[in-house]
Amino acid sequence: MSTPTPAPTAQPRSGFRIPKVPFWAQILAGLVLGVLLGWAARTGDVAWLKDTLDQIGTIFVQLLKLAVAPLVFFAILVSITNLRNVNNAARLATRTLLWFFATSLIAVAIGLAIGLLTNPGAGTDLSPKDGAAPEDSGSWIDFLTGIIPTDVITPFTELNVLQIVFMAAALGVAALKLGEKAQPIIAFSETILELLQKALWWVIRLAPLGTVGLIGFAIADYGWNLISKYATFTADVYIGCALVLFGVYPLLLATVAKVSPLQFFRGAWPAIQLAFVSRSSVGTMPVTKKVTERLGVPKEYTSFAVPFGATTKMDGCAAIYPALAAIFIAEIFDVSLGLQDYILIAFVSVIGSAATAGLTGATIMTTLTLSTLGLPLEGVGLLLAIDPILDMVRTATNVAGQAVIPVLVASQEKILDRDMYEYATSFDLDDPDPVDSQQPAQSPAVTVPA
Repeated sequence: MSTPTPAPTAQPRSGFRIPKVPFWAQILAGLVLGVLLGWAARTGDVAWLKDTLDQIGTIFVQLLKLAVAPLVFFAILVSITNLRNVNNAARLATRTLLWFFATSLIAVAIGLAIGLLTNPGAGTDLSPKDGAAPEDSGSWIDFLTGIIPTDVITPFTELNVLQIVFMAAALGVAALKLGEKAQPIIAFSETILELLQKALWWVIRLAPLGTVGLIGFAIADYGWNLISKYATFTADVYIGCALVLFGVYPLLLATVAKVSPLQFFRGAWPAIQLAFVSRSSVGTMPVTKKVTERLGVPKEYTSFAVPFGATTKMDGCAAIYPALAAIFIAEIFDVSLGLQDYILIAFVSVIGSAATAGLTGATIMTTLTLSTLGLPLEGVGLLLAIDPILDMVRTATNVAGQAVIPVLVASQEKILDRDMYEYATSFDLDDPDPVDSQQPAQSPAVTVPA
């Protein structure tokens, strides 16, 4: 009997392999390319290039908004039902809300201080005639009456996030009261939420391309001359957000949670960078939830705190920015603000932050602040031109805060897994389900000490 001939061993393929480009490098390349294309479109008066950049950015934002309504609804519903797995859930929720209020007050105080020191509206050559009243405005009557929907369809078709949150919260509480009878609905909602998050990852992969369009069109449409008029105001917003992002949050992490701030930024960086590009807290929510869990916050609590924060926790859009915007517009319209006005700004920032609802931009929150102070709403039109550039750092600050607060509360409640926190690493957003083999497993049960 002949001996069988051994199968030939596979030879390694030779040749050039394209290296994988990290997501942060893709984002950076998108920023640079967007600036260059925007500059070329404006200086060369290339209309088709400007329109193309506009379409690319618009499609990216539309894809994010497409997921907002169902994502918010099911995220809030599931987050509330997940509280059934947490003892003393009411105390956990209350402490979370109090930290939201406290950090908003700190952020608005920083915004007011910077505005009073720098006078951002002085020397801009802007005048009241340069502004126009926005199509959509906010008032306290609209805010309070607009929470409750008139039907169940309109909030989804008109993307009224506050009303969607209200319906989801009501159903979530009802499901908790029903107990086991509601389990099929809860399981269905959890499955839909996972499907939405998986689909959103595909949109996230397009973020570098969306960056090219958004930044390129901003440069092509507005130009450096217009941006220079808002130089002080733009610098104030970026400085204010940087003070909160790299000053207040690290201080709270070090003193309250007693954890390393550098380790926090190492773990939370994927969410912060995506927020900067996408300009959407809700669009970033799945990534924010993932980084918060990897920082050692129990999944059951994270599933409540992050969706709740994505619709209400807005230190950038609802605290720093409205404070600076109010001072800027008051100076343009030659209106003097007194101590009572600054107190009103702080009040609006803390109570009305849900008006921003995690969407791109903070126009509604700004009009709510201006209407409370009696300032002309035409002032909002002065800020719309520069808004996309400001919204990037505002949203990054929002999202960082939405991850910081769960870490603070989990540490105070002694449910923070400090080993996971110390092992948390950044991950590439190209990977929809990053796993760190060195990271210890997180326990499935959560018990909040009484």
